[in-house]
Amino acid sequence: MGTIDSTLISDELVDFLLYDVLDVTALCTLPAFAEHGRDTFDPWLRTCRKLAREVLFPAYRAMDAEPPQFVDGRVRVHPRMRAIWGELVSIGLIACARPVEVGGQALPMTIAAFANAYLMAGNLSAFCYAGLTTGAAHLIEAFGNAELKQTFMRPMYEGRYTGTMALTEPQAGSSLADITTRATPTPAGHHLIRGAKIFISGGDHDIAENVVHLVLARIEGAPLGSKGISLFAVPRERIEADKLVPNDVHVTGLIHKIGWRGLPSLALSFGDADDCHGWLVGAPNQGLRCMFQMMNEARIMVGTNAAATASVAYQEALRYALDRRQGRSVTAPDPTSAQVQLVEHADVRRMLLRQKAIVEGALCLIGTTARYADLAEHETDPQAKQSAKLVCDLLTPIAKTFPAEKGYEVNVLAVQIHGGYGYSSEYLPEALLRDQKLNSIHEGTTGIQSLDLLGRKVVAGGGAAFAALRDDVMRDLQRAREAGVESNVIDPLGTAFDCMAELTLALGSRGLQGDVDGMLSHANDYLDALSTVVNSWMWLKMVTAAAGRDSDFAKGLRQAALYWANTELPRVGVLAALCESAERSYLDLDPAWL
Repeated sequence: MGTIDSTLISDELVDFLLYDVLDVTALCTLPAFAEHGRDTFDPWLRTCRKLAREVLFPAYRAMDAEPPQFVDGRVRVHPRMRAIWGELVSIGLIACARPVEVGGQALPMTIAAFANAYLMAGNLSAFCYAGLTTGAAHLIEAFGNAELKQTFMRPMYEGRYTGTMALTEPQAGSSLADITTRATPTPAGHHLIRGAKIFISGGDHDIAENVVHLVLARIEGAPLGSKGISLFAVPRERIEADKLVPNDVHVTGLIHKIGWRGLPSLALSFGDADDCHGWLVGAPNQGLRCMFQMMNEARIMVGTNAAATASVAYQEALRYALDRRQGRSVTAPDPTSAQVQLVEHADVRRMLLRQKAIVEGALCLIGTTARYADLAEHETDPQAKQSAKLVCDLLTPIAKTFPAEKGYEVNVLAVQIHGGYGYSSEYLPEALLRDQKLNSIHEGTTGIQSLDLLGRKVVAGGGAAFAALRDDVMRDLQRAREAGVESNVIDPLGTAFDCMAELTLALGSRGLQGDVDGMLSHANDYLDALSTVVNSWMWLKMVTAAAGRDSDFAKGLRQAALYWANTELPRVGVLAALCESAERSYLDLDPAWL
């Protein structure tokens, strides 16, 4: 059976990524991080590693087997979650990357991302109560007035309240322009909220005093579509005479999920008795613009979770392949010879190397995106700050989607390597596979991410973001040459990136000429292709940082980089040709033919 002493994520890899590949200590030259250094980063990482391995992970199986219950109108979570919440709050997790003046530790997002990855790998459901709260509190920090910050933000950062993002409605799904939740102004300064939301993660529980929902709604008379959406802080219980009283927010249903079972997903109603108070966050009709801050942070969080979930599956599969003896070498088929480790079989090594190429590339991608986010917020040079923001925005849909889609493949391979034991609930891969599937749906499906990437990010500002990305990739190609990295890793990446640059120009021109269908019909294939190139870029960064080393660790990096260059980069040309052809099989499909 699966053990509770899982590696979860390789410490050697994380330290290598942070200090050799990403040079995270260089961020400490920025005023925002001047009080930090490796002497503060390493203790935080050790704290989160220990908590993940000794507290969160041992509770994972129990929380998966016994999901939250809906009892007498309230949600009751697994009893172990209450103790875990206390541990997460006690270390200051919720505000760790926020400024000191709001109760945080001012850690770079780059450090926070890897520390969070351990916690996600240990128990993704448990972590997400904190992750969602961080995002909701940061929204109020960024756009709320002083009263909202005191009333809601501070208790959230302190862990007394939790937070959610309440966007989706039953009739609208991902189409936020179609939401119908209403907000009516009152003379008292608050709004009366009335409507329904669905799939609200962490929308009710019994681990903290209160839940604050960040709700998208329309003020009466607001324009139709996305331009008429405002943002409101709507607590489950509001403060009256220094006491918490019910705020006409009700759970109407609990979603029974395939994975993430320790975190409740709920249907909520607001204002059934016309007594749901909500407080405007930011300017009227600017709610979607404000919410994009939390949505972008959440996309990176989901990508981190996907990479972490894939990492646990890879570590479980690797351990099993080393421990399990089965079959004999094809060169020694004598039935009397000793059985060999699974890892001795070529196809098992193929699957393990593919897992490694995806998992470690995805973790590097998360770290790289987080580092750009740190620079986009805190860089003091305006030009460098703008460039970092452009690349961060472009990488965000990739950092969400690549770990989710390719990470699912890692989880499938973990089941495959375990064989018959893989699909049994006595072993971890079955549960991890269920968890992973949600990541391609959460915070925008892969189709939505692909439209965002091709329809907005790469063409915005006349292709400024793609140009900034190209500059950074070309810089790293040159560094790799100077470091003596093998040409069979460098050259395929250069060729594939040039192919994507030509494709991007062609599709952008098509869009400018009014052929939007022709531009976007294969947006998913475009995202696949660019993600494949970006992962190769991550591997180039890693082998460059390890150049000259002769350890098993360094040899493993080079082998994975070579594998990706040889087996995945050739797909880029095929996908690019498909995108440029504007192949119309599904555009021209009549639903009646199905």
